[in-house]
Amino acid sequence: MDILFYVATASLILFMVLATYDGFYLHIWKYSLFSNTESKFEHKTHTVRAILFPLIVWFLFIEQSNFIAFLIGLSLVCIDLIVLAIDAYSEKDSRAFMGGLPQWEYIIHLFANGFHFAAIILLIVVRLDIHDGQLLFSNITHQSTATQWFEFVALNTIPGAIILAMLHIILLLNRPQSIWLHYRSKVTCC
Repeated sequence: MDILFYVATASLILFMVLATYDGFYLHIWKYSLFSNTESKFEHKTHTVRAILFPLIVWFLFIEQSNFIAFLIGLSLVCIDLIVLAIDAYSEKDSRAFMGGLPQWEYIIHLFANGFHFAAIILLIVVRLDIHDGQLLFSNITHQSTATQWFEFVALNTIPGAIILAMLHIILLLNRPQSIWLHYRSKVTCC
């Protein structure tokens, strides 16, 4: 079982790196998706997903012995999948202002979401058990090095994820958008 936690930890770290690059650097810093008429809806879907992520981490990854938290986490994952589908469907029109979604960014989206859902699926596999033909919830009570690493990484993703979610929310508002764009225009690199 430890190998599942190590792979889930690696998946979570890789997701966070790619999601930060894509969600902050590309979407907010470089392309300012929140400020383009065509991409405002895409920014809203990203905002919903940014809000859902730390909640999913908390309910599915941190609260490992609580069945109700597990069910809440699964529900949030289902909502996340629906929002992801809406986001992917709308992306073609959303990126018309820049000639469409660059192929390399599409590849980043594939890998980021792959790692995101790999970590989730691995935790679901660890938390569920089939015994005598019944699907049972399994509390994770043993504390191996693998589970400790996973819990450490999961706990430490939450502050950054909350900051990114708050930035997405703030940039839905006109005044913060203009402030961001004003100061962003003063930075000539990147």
